[in-house]
Amino acid sequence: MYKFIVLFGLIGILVFTTNYAYSQGTGLATFQETAQVIIDKNISQNVTAAITLQSTSIQEIKIPAELEQKIRDNGRITAIVLTNQDRCILGVLEQSCIIINVARDPADKNYPQIQNSTKRIADSFIDDLNKVFDTDAKYNSVFIQTNDELGKALETSGVISGSGTISAVYTMPMEDTGSMYEKISALLLPKIIRDSGGFYDIAKNLSKEENSKVTFSIIPVKNKSLLQLKLSVDYPNKASSINQVSPLEFLKTDELKRSDYFSSGFYPLNSILQVVVLSPETVTISDVKGNIVPTEIVDGEKIPKEITKEGWVFDPDQGKKIQGKYIFGKKTSISKEELIFSLAGNGTGIPEKIETSFDESVIIVIIITVVAVAAAIFYLKGYKK
Repeated sequence: MYKFIVLFGLIGILVFTTNYAYSQGTGLATFQETAQVIIDKNISQNVTAAITLQSTSIQEIKIPAELEQKIRDNGRITAIVLTNQDRCILGVLEQSCIIINVARDPADKNYPQIQNSTKRIADSFIDDLNKVFDTDAKYNSVFIQTNDELGKALETSGVISGSGTISAVYTMPMEDTGSMYEKISALLLPKIIRDSGGFYDIAKNLSKEENSKVTFSIIPVKNKSLLQLKLSVDYPNKASSINQVSPLEFLKTDELKRSDYFSSGFYPLNSILQVVVLSPETVTISDVKGNIVPTEIVDGEKIPKEITKEGWVFDPDQGKKIQGKYIFGKKTSISKEELIFSLAGNGTGIPEKIETSFDESVIIVIIITVVAVAAAIFYLKGYKK
């Protein structure tokens, strides 16, 4: 968990140092678009593809200033989540949810006290949230999470879920992803971002897929809030047969284009593709069709030596957990063929012994979920200068 705190701290620092997309020169804008493909050969055997649009600016993801201020001023709200993810919380089936996470008051000594305290705070926000989201969610329950199942289901970070997290849950009829994404996008994203294409267009197309889900989250961070709109698609039982990785196959596109929103300046780290492979045996990256960016080690992280060239940064590039991040450099698009690479096994044909621990599972969840922090790390460890 300490590693998560450090990473989230980087986001906190980042929100004070970034510029808007219309500032001049090389920089990191507040609006970011991330494409992600997770290939889980270890547990679920599923492939998950996702597009995340995020910002710390309420001009770029529009929630009322007074609501955002109210959330931060409360001091106990750790996250607010709107999702049509099935089973958003234990006991809730086939309903969309608004989840309000509240930090526990040390004065609350038993469940009735925790329930009353949490519900009182959450109830003071639900009418405002229903108005912003154009929903009519009704109170369902207060749930004290004992594990990280919600985090795995929603693919979000430890502030969204985790042992001891207290969630006030409000439910409403299930809404199909296509219409929900269209509505939430129209409500929250300004026309200039929707008309700028890029990863937004890919998410819009993916929202029509059978196993697609949408999640919007508000996470208070110091004197701003991290706002994230995420569209994800699951491909069940597809991971085990994959030896050649073609990320855009799962994003249902032949070309990954950056948003035109960044066209007024040089923002090379505001559009990133990330691929994560989880395997029961050691695998190694091989046969990379596109470029691999030269890197250096800075504080234990592989950092590109320069960001004007497009290509992959694999860190690590072998093991039971592989992570690749693709940066565009000066290019505005990349083709499907340029992103293909292969996975080579350990040569024995026998899976290595899998050693698991609580800490490792937390780290895996962090890698899967806190995607946009990759740009923050690259930026803060070498490119802000």
